[in-house]
Amino acid sequence: MLNDNNKLIKINEAAKMLNVSMQTLRRWDQSGKLKAIRISPAGYRYYKFFDIQLIANNIFSLAENWILKSIAIEPDGQFFCIDSYTFQARLSHLENLMQKIPELEKDFSLISSIVGEIGNNSFDHNLGSWPDIRGIFFAYDLHKRQIVLADRGQGILTTLKRVCPELKNDSEALFTAFTKKISGRAPENRGNGLKYVKKVLVDIKKDIPLKLYFQSGNAFTILDNKTINLKIEQTAISFRGCLALINF
Repeated sequence: MLNDNNKLIKINEAAKMLNVSMQTLRRWDQSGKLKAIRISPAGYRYYKFFDIQLIANNIFSLAENWILKSIAIEPDGQFFCIDSYTFQARLSHLENLMQKIPELEKDFSLISSIVGEIGNNSFDHNLGSWPDIRGIFFAYDLHKRQIVLADRGQGILTTLKRVCPELKNDSEALFTAFTKKISGRAPENRGNGLKYVKKVLVDIKKDIPLKLYFQSGNAFTILDNKTINLKIEQTAISFRGCLALINF
């Protein structure tokens, strides 16, 4: 029996979920924007329910709503990685999918590396100290060119104050995490944490535009290849863990 990730729906159901016409879906199929699956001699178009659901939903909003919930509830299983092994398996699958996209041929490994860095940080720095839900929200929408990661962990400030007790707020902590090498901080591998993420986004030449929104507590930053000086801003929406949106 098919699980929800492989469940197929008819073209009229897909059109209703996306609020578009069936003719639009046929055009998308012909252009390659959203390929249909044909499993019958008659050639009827079917779509993966999981793919349509991702397009219909805003995955960033789903992640943000989850991280802001006052009651700790595990997110939908299709977006949830309870441990680093599950995360690595899903990241490998994402890398394989990106590798098949022609315009990502030279840069898919860089995208995968920063996704891996952010996700691994969540597991490494909350090891044995998760405040409520152990695990991370991890979703991607290749049609919209978006990848989202979130955790309900301790956050950057609490993590860094163990070795930098002088840090006063989320803004100082986020700036430190992206710019300063901290001796004694462990584990911090795979390119020296978020500083490696910054290097990929800002310093390494790429064929595609790559942008990151990253928030912890009430502080956030936006990084891309136009970033010169890291700017940390504050928002009225605050939470304990971390939230990242990668656009490519």
